Amino acid sequence: MAHAIVPASTLRDLGWSQITEALAARTSTVRGHERALTLPFLDRKDEIELSLSRIDEARELLRKELSLPVSGAADVRDALSYAQKSAILEATQLVAVARLIRAAARVRSFLHAHRAEAPLLAAMGHELPEATPLASRIETAFEQSGRLKDSASGMLASLRDKARSLHHQIKGRLEEIMGEREFKEWMRDEYVSIRNDRYVVPINASYQSKVPGIVHNASNSGQTLFIEPQQIVGLGNELSIAESMAAEEERRVLQELSADVGDRAGELFQALEILGQLDLVEAQAKLAYDLEANRPLLGEGRASFSFKAARHPLLVLQGKRVVANDVSLSPGQKALVISGPNAGGKTVTLTTVGLCALLVRAGMPVPAEAGSTVPLYSSIHSAIGDDQDLAKDLSTFSAHLTTLRGILESAREGSLVLVDEIAADTDPREGAALAGAVLHELVGKLAQVLVTTHLEELKAIGLADERFANARVGLDPKTLAPTFRLELGAAGVSSALEIAARVGLPAQVLERAKHNLHGGSALSTALEKLEAERRAAELERRSAAQVRSDLEQAKAAAAAARVEAEVARREAEARVREELREEVEKARREVGELIAKLTAQKNVGDAVRGQKKLQEWAEELQRESAKAKARGQAVREVGGGPVPREIRPGTRVNVASLGREAEVVELYKDEALVAMGLLKTRVKRDELTPLPGKVAVPGGNRKSFRGGAKPTVQAGEAVAAAAITAPEARCDVRGLRAEDAVREIELFLDRAYSEGPGQLLIVHGHGTGALKKSIREALEASPYVATFRGGDRHEGGDGVTVVDLRA
Repeated sequence: MAHAIVPASTLRDLGWSQITEALAARTSTVRGHERALTLPFLDRKDEIELSLSRIDEARELLRKELSLPVSGAADVRDALSYAQKSAILEATQLVAVARLIRAAARVRSFLHAHRAEAPLLAAMGHELPEATPLASRIETAFEQSGRLKDSASGMLASLRDKARSLHHQIKGRLEEIMGEREFKEWMRDEYVSIRNDRYVVPINASYQSKVPGIVHNASNSGQTLFIEPQQIVGLGNELSIAESMAAEEERRVLQELSADVGDRAGELFQALEILGQLDLVEAQAKLAYDLEANRPLLGEGRASFSFKAARHPLLVLQGKRVVANDVSLSPGQKALVISGPNAGGKTVTLTTVGLCALLVRAGMPVPAEAGSTVPLYSSIHSAIGDDQDLAKDLSTFSAHLTTLRGILESAREGSLVLVDEIAADTDPREGAALAGAVLHELVGKLAQVLVTTHLEELKAIGLADERFANARVGLDPKTLAPTFRLELGAAGVSSALEIAARVGLPAQVLERAKHNLHGGSALSTALEKLEAERRAAELERRSAAQVRSDLEQAKAAAAAARVEAEVARREAEARVREELREEVEKARREVGELIAKLTAQKNVGDAVRGQKKLQEWAEELQRESAKAKARGQAVREVGGGPVPREIRPGTRVNVASLGREAEVVELYKDEALVAMGLLKTRVKRDELTPLPGKVAVPGGNRKSFRGGAKPTVQAGEAVAAAAITAPEARCDVRGLRAEDAVREIELFLDRAYSEGPGQLLIVHGHGTGALKKSIREALEASPYVATFRGGDRHEGGDGVTVVDLRA
């Protein structure tokens, strides 16, 4: 693919520098900042795809609140260049190099840890050099202040120790000298100073002959001489030698470290570039997040563009409310003519397309919805704004024509041309003729063109030439304010008089303008008529939309009310069921006590009557539970179709007392005749719950308890004194679906909690394990269950679950 040609004038017209400045503001390193400001346009499609993929990975890391640890990656290019030339680096430069190495190591480690979600970035991080031993040598040689440590070399430690000892000796000797009474008389003041790196004392000039030694300095008045006493000159000489040797040793250490840096300067230059590139990718991801940008589909330069809900990136960055618009050219179309009122968004549309084309060429996502298609244009040209130049005798129109001439010379197949208000600053008839000729020439070269205009002749081209398409922006029919919405396939009117009225021009001026406009062109009249019809249609559409919205809200409110009522009903049923269960439990205790008392008195008849009463209460509880379960089942099945509001012949129902589905045949006052296959029977109407859908298949949805467990309390088998007979503590759900098995077990637990033993056995088999998992999840949530476990080998192994009920 050829190198993309984007003239500097196009970058200026579109405000590209504002994009690169926004990108640079999101970088963290000097090199990343430089790369952002000089962001290049990529030549090949695979380069662009790679860049987009890297940005996608960086966005994924940012979404997880992860960012590259590039802090400390200082710009040490000058230091590296000096080191390559065998120069001795300063301590601050060496420390900065060590920080760069540490930053590279952190980034390399970070990306390796996240290589699963960012493999492309991890591959870049893998190219970072491993130079931590060099960083360690530098770090161990310097203190935090940047001064070489004594331990930087054995010789340096020895020389500094000697120098410190000499400092101590000299100060001690001076204290002895200054302590002498006669010497105090000769001193101007009692303190020790340093001049020319030598220890001195301030002596009155008149006593110079009294103090043998070396004069190193004098006060401005000449009354004070700073003399190094002869007694410490030897020590001072030794100190100078020691310090000179220490400085030479420091220089040797710095030279050695600098040489090590110079040996690896090439790798460290590479580290700077990679870190700068990674920093740029993260900045691009941050900018894409702020623009709500998406990765587009890439096409060849000759392909048509299609932007879905595109937004102007600069307006988004300015925090303005931006109206998103679809902008596209259909296959075969080469030019989009955008018309409509001033300040309506024509130029915004033009520059939005241009900036998106540049963003893609720079390998970045665009501020449009996913699925947008952007061709890779070989060149992008623009004629936007006023290029008049009085120094070159160029008027606005002349400058515009000069720009158009350059575009005509450069444009070719695969070019994108953006022209704002083409040929506008001259006679409208001549301007329209010239503009039409320019557009035909560009389309003939197979370039894609976007042009804004008020010229009616250009609006008409789209009606006669299928290579041209119209689009318009318009005004709100109520407020006459710009909507900033682009409508494809229609030409717009300029609405100059409406805008003039909106900005407050005098009424008499507007009336005269309307009078002058009377008798305008047929196209203008037709467009005005179409615009009036569009405004009327827009008002009707808004009214209809409001009515539809009100209906939807009312429908939603009604649905919510139905759901709320159903929830309340089911909660009430649950409360009643719990009350019934508590009553039966209480009655069972009372009858049990009664039986125990009567047994002692040998009154068999009363015991039988007590047990019969208990059975009647239990059967009543079973019927109420079955009704509640049937209604709950009906609520769960609403997704299969609407539930009938009333029961009539042919209605599909659930018979609570039988636990089966049936079809209503006939209705009586309080009863109904229902059919279950070939069987017909009369049942109470309050035992019927309507179900959605068609009539149930005979024999379907049959409730049963495996293993002999019955849903009703057994009558007493004997009149002898004994405990009330409990149901069998075993439930076999093999072969059932998970949902049916869970429902079966819920009923089994409910009954067993009131009547059965404290330990139960549920047989589910092995299978795939899905049934066992669903059952144990249900047991974990059950209020009846204290603990449960898989069976032991003699109990059936993991194909059964042993349940202990709460006390």
